[in-house]
Amino acid sequence: MTSASQSLLLSRRDLEFMLFEWLDVEALTQLPRFRDHERATFEAVLDTYERIATELFAPHYQKSDREEPSFDGHTAHVIPEVGVALKAVAESGLFAATQDYAFGGMQLPCVMEKAGLAYLLAANVGTAAYPFLSIGNANLLLAHGSATQIKTFVEPMLRGAFFGTMCLSEPQAGSSLADIATRAAYEADSVLGPQYRISGSKMWISAGEHELSDNIVHLVLARIPGPDGALIPGVKGLSLFIVPKFLVRDDGSLGERNDVVLAGLNHKMGCRGTTNCLLNFGEGTRHRPGDRAGAVGYLIGRPHLGMSYMFHMMNEARIGVGLGATALGYTGYLHALDYARNRPQGRAGKDPLAPQRPIVEHADVRRMLLAQKAYAEGALALNLYCARLIDQMQAETDEAARTELDVLLEILTPIAKSWPSQWCVAANDLAIQVHGGYGYTREYKVEQFYRDNRLNPIHEGTHGIHGLDLLGRKVAMKQGAALDVLRNRIQRTIERAATTDDESLRTSAGALGVQLVRLLLVTRRLWEAPDASVTLANASLYLEAFGHVVMAWIWLEQLLTAQGKSGDFYEGKRAAARYFFRYELPRIGPQFDLLTSLDTTTLDMADAWF
Repeated sequence: MTSASQSLLLSRRDLEFMLFEWLDVEALTQLPRFRDHERATFEAVLDTYERIATELFAPHYQKSDREEPSFDGHTAHVIPEVGVALKAVAESGLFAATQDYAFGGMQLPCVMEKAGLAYLLAANVGTAAYPFLSIGNANLLLAHGSATQIKTFVEPMLRGAFFGTMCLSEPQAGSSLADIATRAAYEADSVLGPQYRISGSKMWISAGEHELSDNIVHLVLARIPGPDGALIPGVKGLSLFIVPKFLVRDDGSLGERNDVVLAGLNHKMGCRGTTNCLLNFGEGTRHRPGDRAGAVGYLIGRPHLGMSYMFHMMNEARIGVGLGATALGYTGYLHALDYARNRPQGRAGKDPLAPQRPIVEHADVRRMLLAQKAYAEGALALNLYCARLIDQMQAETDEAARTELDVLLEILTPIAKSWPSQWCVAANDLAIQVHGGYGYTREYKVEQFYRDNRLNPIHEGTHGIHGLDLLGRKVAMKQGAALDVLRNRIQRTIERAATTDDESLRTSAGALGVQLVRLLLVTRRLWEAPDASVTLANASLYLEAFGHVVMAWIWLEQLLTAQGKSGDFYEGKRAAARYFFRYELPRIGPQFDLLTSLDTTTLDMADAWF
């Protein structure tokens, strides 16, 4: 069976390969911000994340699914193990892992934090959502909040005393944020900024109500009426507000309960350990007669810039969703591999008395395991690459170089979110298949991995929305600057591989080069179409094909890092890359054919014909 040192959450060996051999995170310690660190401190941080994940997150993974949060008419209750696990995260200082020393942070690189968070997400994605959201909330306020707002709300979040949320969607406005109806009426100036009264309802709010922290800091999008009382329509009319569960006094102590009411919990297919709420702001139930209606909220920054501020957290959340999908795909793969190594079934010959073989020896099982390995390890590499870009951007002093990194991250964000959300769900499906009938039962975790991961193609922008974002905006922005930067990076990798004496590397480089040229030609063809609706009709297909080109590049990068190195680990890398280039990359040829044809099948379909 699995040894105690062999984790079924993530492969520590693979993490160290990506971080120290490929991405060279040790080089970051030459920068002033990270000069107090070295490889030993980075490894100690990973040890801490892995220990908390293994000892406190993983043990209640299935329990928090079976005993999902309950609503007593006043608040939401979760099993006590969630609070114990989150207290350990807070006491370890991990809420502030990347923050300045001045805020009690460790000044860790983003790439190290994401590698550590992957352990928590793999162990228990429901419990991991609470710090994940709180960290994103704090980062937004650090970027756009006032000094007083940061002291009052961010510093307690970085200690793990307050938790945070993002409140965008409404019952009638999911992805269509232009239709948000929540309103904000100016009340008075305050030390925390312009004070408003917020009225409206927010739907699908993860971690929106619980008793796991002293306070909950809601970031709420709402509309401010203009001087004439009229509302500015669309996203340009939205402003962003801090709306705490409990008001905070000048001395930092908690005051009265704000007018934020839990109307009910949503009952989810997976990720049940995270409360998911319908919240009503301004019902009037939290105020005395004569009080003004609405929940107290404090304006962040300037009016009508709410969406630009919220995108700070949304973009971080999108990459984080991709990381969560990756972590579930990765742990599912390791569970399937462990099962396949220990499950005897079938024999080499026809002798019924011959010993049974473990199913890992069957070619079709190896196919399914190889696919999972290719998806999960490729996705993790992409996620960590994006996090490394963030560290480079923060350290870069040359404006042109910084802009290049910024646009590269912009064009990779929809891939980093959507590719793992599609293919690591496919990996979880294969993990169930490897388990056979046992995988379809609740006694084994793989069925829950699948259910939990199925959310990721939906939230923080559906697959279709990210396809539209990629094709409709990202590849065309700044006269195609982002696509040019990505193309140049991929081309440099191809050229490095093509000049080696390794025939398999040269072959893979050639295959990627062909598909890169096709991607550029298809993109031009789509943008030359006279009708934008035709251009965007198959944007999801474009996203999928684009993602496979990016993933082939990531695998080629890993192959180059493994070149000339021997041992089972490196042979496994080469096998997974070979699988991707032979089984996966060829998939996109027919997709490019369809995109080039400017097919209108979906546009031509009439509602009445369904």
